Amino acid sequence: MRLDSHQHFWSYSEREYDWIDERMSRIRRNFAPGDLEPILRRNGFDGSVAVQVRQSLEETEYLLGLADEHDFIRGVVGWVDLRSPGARRDLERLSEHPRFLGVRHVVQAEPDDRFLLRDDFLQGIALLRDLDLTYDILVYHRHLPVVVDFVARFAGHRLVLDHIGKPAIAKGELEPWASSIRKLGKMENLYCKVSGMVTEADWAGWKKSDFTLYLEIVLESFGPRRLLFGSDWPVATLAASYGKVVEIVEDFLDPLSAAEKDAVFGGNAADFYGLEVPPS
Repeated sequence: MRLDSHQHFWSYSEREYDWIDERMSRIRRNFAPGDLEPILRRNGFDGSVAVQVRQSLEETEYLLGLADEHDFIRGVVGWVDLRSPGARRDLERLSEHPRFLGVRHVVQAEPDDRFLLRDDFLQGIALLRDLDLTYDILVYHRHLPVVVDFVARFAGHRLVLDHIGKPAIAKGELEPWASSIRKLGKMENLYCKVSGMVTEADWAGWKKSDFTLYLEIVLESFGPRRLLFGSDWPVATLAASYGKVVEIVEDFLDPLSAAEKDAVFGGNAADFYGLEVPPS
């Protein structure tokens, strides 16, 4: 089963999606399951995981509603205010839905670079661990030293780093991103999404070779059993078609065994998120 571990849906409004600036005008519109499903099929994917964009319970419920209507949406990574006194109540209620997988917080937008280590947020992550729910880590590369400390506090809890930690691909910079990634790769409960790379590169002028060193480092650090392919559709369409995003990763992984490639393109996502794989 081929799975896209990271994509988004939204009903666009300027107020609620103010992060979509003038450079991003092409994604200032609605993106729905009917837009994605034929793209997945053309690229040989059986399903996807829908990931939150807005920090609201309403969006989480909206995504779960879409999953009820569209079988290819195998799961939802939503949002809950993990700092709230009502976090356990909200998580337990959402967990009644079989396709609610876990939570993400847009940490990269928080003014406090050490937000992940706030006591109230750590208490919320502990709730996720206790309820066997995953957590997606969304940060910029400057936050990675804090992520090292954060992950070390939750050994055994299923955590995943989104977008390979957002290195400065457009500038061709490896450090200090690479040193942090190597440390994170030693933490066996942490997975890494091979996603979001094209929008960290030069949108109009990237080449496949721009990604090679970054991919080599994440493969060396996490191995083929802890990498998850994600398209980051539709955000990635700012810089590349869905097919081109897939091609970058497929071409890089070509020397690996068929079993290892299958793991990156679906098996690892199924394992990490606890998704049922239908019989062949």
